[in-house]
Amino acid sequence: MSPDASHGEAGANAQWGGRFSAGPAAVMAEINASIGFDRRLWRQDIRGSLAHAAMLARIGVLSAEDAAAIAGGLAAIGEEIAAGRFDFSTDLEDIHMNIEARLTARIGEAGRRLHTARSRNDQVATDFRLWVRDAIDGLDGQTVALMRALATRAAEHAADPMPGFTHLQTAQPVTFGHHLLAYVEMLARDRGRLADCRRRMNECPLGSAALAGTSFPIDRAMTAAALGFDRPTANSLDAVSDRDFALEFLSAGAIAAMHLSRLAEEIVIWCSAPYGFIRLSDAYTTGSSIMPQKRNPDAAELVRAKTGRITGALVGLLTVMKGLPLAYAKDMQEDKQPVFDAADAWALSLAAMEGMVRDLVPDTARMRAQAGAGFATATDLADWLVRAGLPFRDAHHVTGRLVAAAERRGVDLAGLSLDEMRAVEPRITADVYSVLTVEASVASR
Repeated sequence: MSPDASHGEAGANAQWGGRFSAGPAAVMAEINASIGFDRRLWRQDIRGSLAHAAMLARIGVLSAEDAAAIAGGLAAIGEEIAAGRFDFSTDLEDIHMNIEARLTARIGEAGRRLHTARSRNDQVATDFRLWVRDAIDGLDGQTVALMRALATRAAEHAADPMPGFTHLQTAQPVTFGHHLLAYVEMLARDRGRLADCRRRMNECPLGSAALAGTSFPIDRAMTAAALGFDRPTANSLDAVSDRDFALEFLSAGAIAAMHLSRLAEEIVIWCSAPYGFIRLSDAYTTGSSIMPQKRNPDAAELVRAKTGRITGALVGLLTVMKGLPLAYAKDMQEDKQPVFDAADAWALSLAAMEGMVRDLVPDTARMRAQAGAGFATATDLADWLVRAGLPFRDAHHVTGRLVAAAERRGVDLAGLSLDEMRAVEPRITADVYSVLTVEASVASR
């Protein structure tokens, strides 16, 4: 979307006004046009134009008749686009000029008055903020749905033990419910970041015009309120050149995608034959073209992969913005595709993950058996020794010797006899066996 020019008579390019006497080269037209992707802003563009026209009518710049014609024309155009009947033109460059040209064709001269006291610079900044705000609201709802799915499964398995890991090595027994709730905490922070982003971005750029504001006596508070913004932006130069809101949105998305990727990785691991902790149905797995026994957790793997696209979008837009002087530069046309792509990938990942969480069937018996493997109750033994009077470092050392003894015999800690334990530490009593079961370990915490 190029910076706004005058309202001059049509020349070689009706959108740029009379300054140009020749049309652009074919490659210039191709690289300059953004309608191929910014058509997604049509709802926001119409909303912004309706608010702008109502404000112009209020201050007397537009007649009531023109304002009514503009409102009716924009509503009809919205219906055309929603129904797939709108003919988007690359020659008109972007969504703003496509809608304005169609409006003028429908209602005549009144359509050409709509752009008074406005530039495509503050127009697109407003539209883009509205789009990101709408995306945030949708993603927040999806995040809540995934949190509820996780919490529901966690409640179902609140008492089912599973091995807890550090370094992917058996550490201590936990429960499957407790493990799932860890992701609820991550998602809650994701929601917090979305809310922070929404609050900071909720200022209206309209009225900033190309970069220096407008000489018309506009009512910026009116348009801001009509569009659900908290206030107008304070500085016109910043308002048209700021894309922090998009960067913050992508930053929140990169962190959220990382969280989803971690859960996806665990699902992949848990589905593998060596673990066998869960099973996904045919709805979220695929087969192999050559190995008939395979059931691949492709949905989880693809959620894991989407992280690269979302993180890449953040890095890409940071790179676009890093060297731009104030105010607007055409580089900023490259802001929307990464945001659109990241938002799509984020939404799809949330939907897929919610589906998998609701679909998965845990093998609680296998998880219970593995929860006690690898001497998972060793910390409980060390804690018991501390309560028996040993300093923790001594208890840690004694427990290590007992683990080594059990390993040599091929048994777990509870498989050692009391005499074998007392040979290492005489203060051990038969009560020690009360803490060496998985259930006792989980219950103690």
